[in-house]
Amino acid sequence: MPVLSEVLTALDALWPPERAEGWDAVGTVCGDPDAEVRRVLFAVDPVQEIVDEAVQLGADLLVTHHPLYLRGTTTVAASTFKGKVVHTLIKHDIALHVAHTNADTADPGVSDALAGALDLRILGPLVPDPSDPEGRRGLGRICELPHPMTLAEFASYAAARLPATAQGIRAAGDPEREIRTVAVSGGSGDSLFDDVRAAGADAFLTADLRHHPASEATQHTGASPLALLDAAHWATEWPWCEQAAAQLDAVSDRHGWGLRTHVSRTVTDPWTAHAASTPVFTPTHTTGAPR
Repeated sequence: MPVLSEVLTALDALWPPERAEGWDAVGTVCGDPDAEVRRVLFAVDPVQEIVDEAVQLGADLLVTHHPLYLRGTTTVAASTFKGKVVHTLIKHDIALHVAHTNADTADPGVSDALAGALDLRILGPLVPDPSDPEGRRGLGRICELPHPMTLAEFASYAAARLPATAQGIRAAGDPEREIRTVAVSGGSGDSLFDDVRAAGADAFLTADLRHHPASEATQHTGASPLALLDAAHWATEWPWCEQAAAQLDAVSDRHGWGLRTHVSRTVTDPWTAHAASTPVFTPTHTTGAPR
């Protein structure tokens, strides 16, 4: 069995911490470097439900995409919910390691996994990493659909292939517009509209789209307006967990470690219910005087 320090070296080779954004908090949060590692659990969020799952599984290492302490802290008291996470991990000898923006831009990275879940053909990164001479790393991916679809069809297609959440998939644009190329970016992506337009994609599938940026993106002047698909943040990043587990499996096989990797299927998206609108009148998207 490998010790934690050996597994962490392998994880840092897959997702080098120096490639994380300067504001990010990646790497190892807790864990004994000399402790043996037999089971590894992958998940999106380091929340108590996931930590309890790791305890029940008998995991020695929990790897999450999102950091536990993104902005730092002055306490790990168990009276705080994040402190309780730390106490539970240490009490049960479970290490926690984070791969966040260094996994977003990796090759393969979070958006590769998202494109794979949607069965899209990847053409290249949306925002290439200038330090990659092969042009494969970077943020987001430009992709082709398996076949042309209308925006409404593609929204249903994506909803059927991504993990189910209360939100589902929201779409902005003409439902009958034909979609052939799409940019995808796991997690929050409304800072990338200019890059998507420059790439010439018909649509952009990402998460956490806000009203004003989305409205401006659909109204932007150009040959054809950009169609948007807004999925749940968790749903766009969960496919990475399966991809990451397979990558560690390959490392384990090469070294003869015999690690057992697991992917959490616990839905940690914060939204738990959705109620469809039932207005007393049906608004239109045309301009006119109120009635």
